[in-house]
Amino acid sequence: MAKRMIIMLVAVGLVLGGVFGFQAFKAHIIKKVMASFANPPQTVSTTTASLEQWHTTISAVGSFTADQGANLSLEVPGIVTEIDFRSGQTVQKGDVLLRLRADDQIATLHALEATASLARINYDRDLKQYRAQAVSQATLDADAATLKNDEAQVAAQQALVDQKILRAPFSGQLGIRAVDLGEYLQAGTTVVGLQALDPMFADFYLPQQDLSRISVGQTVTAAVDAYPGHDFAGRIAAIEPAVDPNSRNVEVRAELPNPDHLLRPGMFTTLTIDTGTPEKLITLPQTAISYNSYGDSVFVVQKKSAPKGAPDLFAEETFVTVGPTRGDQVAVLKGVSAGETIVTSGQIKLHNGSPVLINNTVQPLDSANPVLTDP
Repeated sequence: MAKRMIIMLVAVGLVLGGVFGFQAFKAHIIKKVMASFANPPQTVSTTTASLEQWHTTISAVGSFTADQGANLSLEVPGIVTEIDFRSGQTVQKGDVLLRLRADDQIATLHALEATASLARINYDRDLKQYRAQAVSQATLDADAATLKNDEAQVAAQQALVDQKILRAPFSGQLGIRAVDLGEYLQAGTTVVGLQALDPMFADFYLPQQDLSRISVGQTVTAAVDAYPGHDFAGRIAAIEPAVDPNSRNVEVRAELPNPDHLLRPGMFTTLTIDTGTPEKLITLPQTAISYNSYGDSVFVVQKKSAPKGAPDLFAEETFVTVGPTRGDQVAVLKGVSAGETIVTSGQIKLHNGSPVLINNTVQPLDSANPVLTDP
């Protein structure tokens, strides 16, 4: 009995030992597998932080207005008898554009001119007689007053006739004609628009804190979506002396040459103002920055010792201070040194200390002056 009991106890011990040993081995394997699953290397793209020339600029949006622009009309009513322009025509200052019927006014003008001409003859005759002491000074003075009165009436009637004629007040390009021959026009009816297209003005607003960074004469570059890739250079022509008390913005006007008439009044534009001398700043693609409410950060790739066959590249999160942006790039003022390898895509999969694999086959956009292209 004792021998059988010993054999049974030994057998039970072996079975229990095997069970517990197997469970311990299984737990070890599971832990090892889970550990490998918990932190696998993540594939990311990277770039090397470098110093680049950076021009300090201010960006704004605005709209174009012509140097001079007006909707032309007449100050008197009448019937259109002559149209001397075409829609879209370029005209010079003083060119006749339109005439209203003015037969009765012109007839009256001719009558007054005849009366003034007679008054001039009488005055000249009496002047000769006065010098010969044939008439008195009073007669000569009366003739002079009559002449001036008649000439004034001629000038007044000429002004009435001129009111029936529409002339270009300045040189520029006409718009689309809005009246027809024979039409009766009320006073103030728009006949056609006229715009002086060279130079053009771009009006825009800046916050008051930028006042110390701008001045008349500074270089301005304008871009419009109608001409992608084409920049228009100009300068600041005027700064409004008063700041808007509601928005705390100040209005600024830039002047841009427009000899080819590519820019048109009312166009939307994006403007860039060069405010200082170039400086060296570390630049990164904007995709490299993780923007968070608690601070902006980047992932710096560092090489560390690791077991054979294991990844030796790890991503370390670093907080940075970012500066201005230009195109696809952002300036980093603090937190990154030149030469460091920075993750540019794939950060969403990373945490501090994550192993990484680098694949730079595809890189995010990194242009200082991106150009919109058709798909």
